Amino acid sequence: MILVLDFGGQYAQLIARRVREARVYSELIPHDTPVEEIERRRPEGIILSGGPNSVYEEGAPRVDPRLLDLDVPILGICYGMQLMALMLDGEVGAVQIREYGRSDLLVKDHDGLFAGTPDEQKAWTSHGDAVFSPPEGFSVTAETPSVPIIAFEEPEAGRFGVQFHPEVRHTEYGMEILKNFLYEACGCRPEWTPVNIITDAVEKIRAQVGDAKAICGLSGGVDSATAAMLVHRAIGDNLTCVFVDHGLLRQNEAEQVVEAFGENSDVPLIHVDARGRFLDKLGGVTDPEAKRKIIGEEFIRTFEAEAGRIEDARFLVQGTLYSDVIESGTRSAAKIKSHHNVGGLPEVMDLDLVEPLRNLFKDEVRVVAAELGMPDRMVWRQPFPGPGLAIRVIGDVTAERLEILRKADFVLQDEIRSAGLYRELWQSFAVLPAIHSVGVMGDARTYAYPVVIRAVTSDDAMTADWARLPYDLLERISNRIINEVPGVNRVALDVTSKPPGTIEWE
Repeated sequence: MILVLDFGGQYAQLIARRVREARVYSELIPHDTPVEEIERRRPEGIILSGGPNSVYEEGAPRVDPRLLDLDVPILGICYGMQLMALMLDGEVGAVQIREYGRSDLLVKDHDGLFAGTPDEQKAWTSHGDAVFSPPEGFSVTAETPSVPIIAFEEPEAGRFGVQFHPEVRHTEYGMEILKNFLYEACGCRPEWTPVNIITDAVEKIRAQVGDAKAICGLSGGVDSATAAMLVHRAIGDNLTCVFVDHGLLRQNEAEQVVEAFGENSDVPLIHVDARGRFLDKLGGVTDPEAKRKIIGEEFIRTFEAEAGRIEDARFLVQGTLYSDVIESGTRSAAKIKSHHNVGGLPEVMDLDLVEPLRNLFKDEVRVVAAELGMPDRMVWRQPFPGPGLAIRVIGDVTAERLEILRKADFVLQDEIRSAGLYRELWQSFAVLPAIHSVGVMGDARTYAYPVVIRAVTSDDAMTADWARLPYDLLERISNRIINEVPGVNRVALDVTSKPPGTIEWE
């Protein structure tokens, strides 16, 4: 195991992902985790992440000095490198020319982190401070035209630092550099595989649930379905799946979920029609955080009611992902939006949560799902938020607006699939702002809703880029939505990446 200490940098979660991509298990923990706790967990290596602070700022995050005395290899990245240098009596200061984006890296030593990489390479940098003088015993292993010490090492002591970000794809040999640290410096082996993930998850579920019974909140997506399969493998017939139709699903989706899981699964399925209940609760609510919390609580109350009908049902299984946890806010990461299954949960619950995917990213879940034998159409189903169309209607959620949005989204999905682009996109969906615009149809004035098309590419939903859909495809989508969906007279395209936007509008 590799522990990544989070100093609040935008790429901290990405470091943990890249380590896992090298098939080494990693966990992201707060930078102020007690040294005793870190030592107890016996990591093979420690990575200090980047962060937004200067090491000289008052209140800048620090680590216990005893951390550097542990007999464990440590890699400092950006802020982590500067902090390591400062704590070991090196010199850190502000650079005259800040580096942001791609930089030209010149490698001076190929014996450690840079083994097997060329003398000249591109690296992604984002810093205003740098190490001016390395600690005693450290050698400088790389430089850029404006920063003479872009990397240093003391391999005998297991201490390494890089000012650039090897975890970012734009760093040409970033994975090679990380693997050199993981395999050579730490002695790790690439054993974090789907089979091991499944085995570990099943053992933890059995230890948590024991002989009790559990219900699984099934949505039809890959996350909840994978969670259900893992728990079923662990506790067998003691699991019952509950599908709550909250009336916020896409066109024909409720019927598809019931057909897929009700008829073709060994797990019992309870179908709850709660459309009226959810819509009543959402009436007049426009704030997105309020929507998420209302939906989160109603889900829980519905699950609790169903669990009450099952003897000794004490656990609720959710397909919560690591990205849900991060966006809902942690000690080191600001809250972006509450996810209905994390920040949207009520404070008091009758059921204990079982979340076997809580430490996994979406791409890891898909690999696990494929290993479990799930069909491709489910494995590669685009993510759909738990609050459903409620957060794609921007404003008050009404039955009329939901119906318009369903029809528009159906057209979009139909055209995306026909164009063979469904698997290439992370998500594609329609958004309905609760406003009207003037149009002309049949020589008459119209005053109707606009529909916004959102399509993005991504690896993990932590960052995303807007998809460059072909113009002729966009024209077909626009024409069909306006012609086939009553109440719509305008179609717009969202060309915002994440950051600065988020993938969903709310």
